[in-house]
Amino acid sequence: MPKKLWEANLSLKNNSNLFKFEKFISKKFRYKPSKNYKKLFKWSIKNLNYFWSSVWDFTKVKGKKIDKFHFTKDILKNKFFVKSKLNFAENLLSRKDKSKAITFISESGFREKRSWIDLHNNTSKLINFFRQNNISAKDRIAAYTANQIETVECFLATSSIGAIWSSCSPDFGTPGVIERFSQIKPKILIITDRYYYNGKEINILERLPIIINKIKSIKTVLIVNYPGKKFLKYKKIKGVKIFNIKEIRKTLSNEIKFKKFDFDHELAILYSSGTTGKPKCICHRSGGVLLQHLKEHQLHCEVKPGDNVFYFTTCGWMMWNWLLTFLASKASIVLFDGFPMFKRNDLLFKIANEEKITLFGISAKYIDQLRKLNVKIKSKFKLKSLKTICSTGSPLSVDGFNFVYEKIKKNVHLASIAGGTDLVSCFVLGNIYSPVYKGEIQNNGLGMNTDVFSDKGKSLLNKKGELVCKSPFPSMPKLFWNDKNNKKYKKAYFSKYKNIWYHGDYAERRKNGGYIIYGRSDATLNPGGVRLGTAEIYSVVEKFKNIKESIVVSQTWDNDVRIILFLVLNKPNTLDELFIKKLKKIIRSEASPRHVPAKILEVDDIPRTKNGKIVELAVKNMIEGNQIKNIQALANPEVLKQYKNIKELKN
Repeated sequence: MPKKLWEANLSLKNNSNLFKFEKFISKKFRYKPSKNYKKLFKWSIKNLNYFWSSVWDFTKVKGKKIDKFHFTKDILKNKFFVKSKLNFAENLLSRKDKSKAITFISESGFREKRSWIDLHNNTSKLINFFRQNNISAKDRIAAYTANQIETVECFLATSSIGAIWSSCSPDFGTPGVIERFSQIKPKILIITDRYYYNGKEINILERLPIIINKIKSIKTVLIVNYPGKKFLKYKKIKGVKIFNIKEIRKTLSNEIKFKKFDFDHELAILYSSGTTGKPKCICHRSGGVLLQHLKEHQLHCEVKPGDNVFYFTTCGWMMWNWLLTFLASKASIVLFDGFPMFKRNDLLFKIANEEKITLFGISAKYIDQLRKLNVKIKSKFKLKSLKTICSTGSPLSVDGFNFVYEKIKKNVHLASIAGGTDLVSCFVLGNIYSPVYKGEIQNNGLGMNTDVFSDKGKSLLNKKGELVCKSPFPSMPKLFWNDKNNKKYKKAYFSKYKNIWYHGDYAERRKNGGYIIYGRSDATLNPGGVRLGTAEIYSVVEKFKNIKESIVVSQTWDNDVRIILFLVLNKPNTLDELFIKKLKKIIRSEASPRHVPAKILEVDDIPRTKNGKIVELAVKNMIEGNQIKNIQALANPEVLKQYKNIKELKN
């Protein structure tokens, strides 16, 4: 058994949302509350319709619920809550008082907040603006914006009238934005005039004429100023109406009349990373996303009214959508924009302490950076309000788990979570009943019939395989945009196993109910036909303080494959034979002889997506001389040049 790091005490369990939910369902169904997660999970899978109906009632979704479900053998044809209706924005605008709903903080420390009543009023003004510009249900509104309060208000206004939202963060270059938005033909573009990253100001308005020239559907532009800054000047563009948010703020607000839309009504279009081809436009349904988020936030994250939630994200990542929905649980949210280590390594924890954050969300990579820098959070900040730390983006290493409890906070629920843009939610995540074991995600999500399969479709326990979902769930995408007969959709998730969702994560399901994610399936290594996860090598490499970053790939070689490890070293360290031998020896002993790289090479930088995920497939294609299908998906495509025609990889 892995080492137990934390377990909730009886008081926490007795006062949990999860226990309240057990008592709630016991009044309707033959279910005895037991504070046993495994039992509750099994009930949720065996009674999918009762479970999701109970989530609706327990979380008090505003809408018209009809308990009609259409379950068939064809997983794509399954329907939840047929003929039920709701308005997504109405559920997020869950309060209407003068208390704080949203706080914005920039890297430089500029802070502003928005009350619930002001959030209502500003959303109302934007609804009027959209209607005056002929926006109706199912029209697309695109946002190229920073993670600021106005972006949230624009999203709320969009969803309240049944239009479809889509956003990219300013760190996307112009070609990447055009490639995404041109596919969905938006009528309105919302754009931030500039943004800041690590002290540098980047003008976004300069890109506007190029975007308008390439996306002819955009007839209206709404410019938003960066918080705390005056508007940058902009030029008129022929044939396009340009407004700024200042003009909208001066107009009158009305009482919002929320029209109810079908449970499956389109909510938002998110994009696949695009590292294996043109980004896919994944269109999500409003009811399914709302229910999933309410379940995850209240039953898994234990968020309650009055909590204050932070997640480090941009509005180009699904975690932004996940963060916003905490408003539906009557919790307030904190938005941060900029570089998370601007002028001080512990900046985000300073914010967490000052803002009395109760749930603090970050990436596994960020935790690893803190560990390597030996940042002693615990000695600087008491973090009295902090109950939960969520980690996602990539697998959290064993050392990362240890670091949280040793250097951040001893008595905290560390909930590593894993899901994706594909479902805007999680397959596996935390819960208050189960202990936290080192290196493991706690359990399946309730109602998520997740498993690990062999290539032949057999369920595996304590063995590595493919992460799958064997039953339908309400936040499955409604469709891919411009995808005739669901061809791309089926290929993405149902080409490997019949009527089983294949997620593309290489994982292991443990006997205790926990999960370990080893990375993306397309990044697995197969030397000698034995399948290995890249995470097992990273977990060893991350222990070395002289190594800043690493990326491991397989190279086709001599009718087989061999493992290549690239390292970015902290200066003034250099790679020598002595260190290579030491590293190989430790990988051999802590992972296995099969994990030992054939070559270990030094590079200056590692390619990554806009969301900070390293791109192993792009490096593999580069070293093997293959085409990189969508270079615009990368935040730093220029670094790929150093992986081309490497002498050491020719022998």
